[in-house]
Amino acid sequence: MELLQYTFFQNALLGSLLASIACGIIGTYIVTRRLVFISGGITHASFGGIGIGLYSGISPLLSAAVFSVLSAFGVEWLSKRNDMRQDSAIAVFWTLGMAVGIIFSFLSPGFAPDLSAYLFGNILTITQTDILMLGILSVLLILFFTIFIHPIIYIAFDREFARSQGIPVAVFEYILMMFIALTIVACLRMVGIVLAISLLTIPQMTANLFTYNFKKIIWLSIGIGYLGCIGGLFISYFLNVPSGASIIFFSIIIYVICKLIRLVTSS
Repeated sequence: MELLQYTFFQNALLGSLLASIACGIIGTYIVTRRLVFISGGITHASFGGIGIGLYSGISPLLSAAVFSVLSAFGVEWLSKRNDMRQDSAIAVFWTLGMAVGIIFSFLSPGFAPDLSAYLFGNILTITQTDILMLGILSVLLILFFTIFIHPIIYIAFDREFARSQGIPVAVFEYILMMFIALTIVACLRMVGIVLAISLLTIPQMTANLFTYNFKKIIWLSIGIGYLGCIGGLFISYFLNVPSGASIIFFSIIIYVICKLIRLVTSS
């Protein structure tokens, strides 16, 4: 309980809650639509924006957000062309982002930047600005999914049916890709580039063990994600290890326990 007296730990708990909300909402769409590989590509592409930010002196997270959104749009656009497969389009932006990030981070003036916080995350250094960004993103996602939940579900399960209902599928897909990119960047301080995709998929996989209902998966994912963040926070603090790795490790433990419970109750 002594930890709750520290401002940095209070920020970490609030940031974890907001990140769990954002990831629980957009992650359900990712898993249902089977966009995990695309999300992984966007995650690694964001490193290009971080490198550009370090080199130019602007906020690395701001440049990462711009670079990630443009990469997400690029993947979406290339994957719709007949002359390129989707996995090839993802590979282009995945490798381009990593290459640009490495080049510009090493060209940055002054001392070589410490990239471990961006690669592996450290939620104990989360700032009020990060919390504000996560809060705004969470509110936007809640509003967007509340207003357009039915078109989103149609697109997630059957794009052709959604198109036959007169839904502007392409517009929704680009908007959702933008939200995926922004959620990934907002969570970089927590879990880092290497593990960001896990926060968008593991809670949803766990929730999917108990229900196939889209809305219920969102609610369960938020709760499971926050539980994983809290457990990972304590592991990170007491063992002095990167928060990203400990959060994902604890989330996987939750998944394994739920999987065992599911097997026992169904047998």
